[in-house]
Amino acid sequence: MIQFLVNQTVRTEHTLDPNLTVLNYLRQHLHKSGTKEGCASGDCGACTVVVGELYTDDQGTEGLRYRSLNSCLTFVSALHGKQLISVEDLKHQGQLHSTQQAMVDCHGSQCGFCTPGFVMSLFALQKNSVEANTHQAHEALAGNLCRCTGYRPILAAAAQTCDSPPADQFDAQQGATIAKLKAINAAGADELNNGENRCLMPLNIDDLAHLYDAHPQARLLAGGTDLALEVTQLHRALPTMIYLGQVTQLKRIERFDERIEIGAAVTLSDVYQVLKTEYLDFGELLQRFASLQIRNQGTLGGNIANASPIGDSPPLLIALGAQLVLRKGGACRTMALEDYFLDYRVTALAEGEFIEKIVIPRAKSSHLFGAYKISKRLDDDISAVCAAFNVHIENGVVIEARVAYGGMAATPKRASACEAALNNSPWNTATVEHACSALAQDFSPLSDFRASKEYRLLCAQNLLRKYFIEQQTSDLQTRVTDYV
Repeated sequence: MIQFLVNQTVRTEHTLDPNLTVLNYLRQHLHKSGTKEGCASGDCGACTVVVGELYTDDQGTEGLRYRSLNSCLTFVSALHGKQLISVEDLKHQGQLHSTQQAMVDCHGSQCGFCTPGFVMSLFALQKNSVEANTHQAHEALAGNLCRCTGYRPILAAAAQTCDSPPADQFDAQQGATIAKLKAINAAGADELNNGENRCLMPLNIDDLAHLYDAHPQARLLAGGTDLALEVTQLHRALPTMIYLGQVTQLKRIERFDERIEIGAAVTLSDVYQVLKTEYLDFGELLQRFASLQIRNQGTLGGNIANASPIGDSPPLLIALGAQLVLRKGGACRTMALEDYFLDYRVTALAEGEFIEKIVIPRAKSSHLFGAYKISKRLDDDISAVCAAFNVHIENGVVIEARVAYGGMAATPKRASACEAALNNSPWNTATVEHACSALAQDFSPLSDFRASKEYRLLCAQNLLRKYFIEQQTSDLQTRVTDYV
């Protein structure tokens, strides 16, 4: 059984198929057809909804946090203890919501198919960014595609939306919403089962370890932005899932003198500010990780666990010397992230073992970190090449270099020959050129629709040159490359 709010109505569901997406739940079960399916892969934003969830800030103040999500990639089990808001819920007492009115006033719609998704992204922007600037508006709307209107009037609607917005029904009902969600979360949930497929919902890390040890064939569901594609694109059924969203230990960020520990189920949006503060380039690159809707749902642990050779975070984490804490039953072990990837989509995880946390060293002034992403589009695109450099220099000599790339091999990988060419050598142009040549020993990239092998190798070399030049000029604000 799961419970959640649809606007202000408590829904209790006992026998839903755990493979059911929120998009299909809205359209087929609630007959709310405003939310559209455009791509069923999280690329177009037509299916955007907003989810409200309980939130406690650093000062201990409780409130609601509103986030935009792709409903086509969200399984219904992820709604437990949250408030689901779709475009039908915005109009109140016969009056359009201010975000809807802004789209009308600024002529932001033509065919209208994408409009509900834009409206919901604007609604989340309004709730989170009063008087939002142009950058925030672009970030909020980067995951929504329009095929006919063009974006100028939609950006004008964003400006109007966040210009002294009036209080709405959600503000008036906030106290009641929090009370209802607290009651739901206090009751908890243990399983959603329709007789064929099931989703187990452990409440703590020990329950999770026990369940996964007992059901090692189960698929772990955190954000689900990658896992859901097996249902929506490949039309496969997932007989058993274990949902991680109620395991609070997996959603913690803890700071220590020498390290930061990030739970595997922390979303990319939540980890952004922490990593940006510690490593500017990491934060900047995360802003180019897919769309805001994906970052609001996808997790750092999930980006590692799916073992994609073009995942954006692993090369950066490898260059930083990150470690993984893995758990199986009651036993834990720690592993260097670079040793986690064995082959294409093959990892060092044992049966029934999962990632509990990611351990990242704190920044050191003597280490120069830089990260770069090459993709065809600036926003919401997958890397052709992702590069990360972490070089320790003393008195003009490289003491230690950690260089890692994604998109260059079957796994995210350190460039050992390149590192050897840098280590114990003067930090100068000749050394960097020698290291660039050594990259040809480290990688024999493939050609695919994103880039040819020649382009990839040349990009990998040029990114090292770019990193060197930027370190020489100390232009720390421009390290994350634009698309090429």
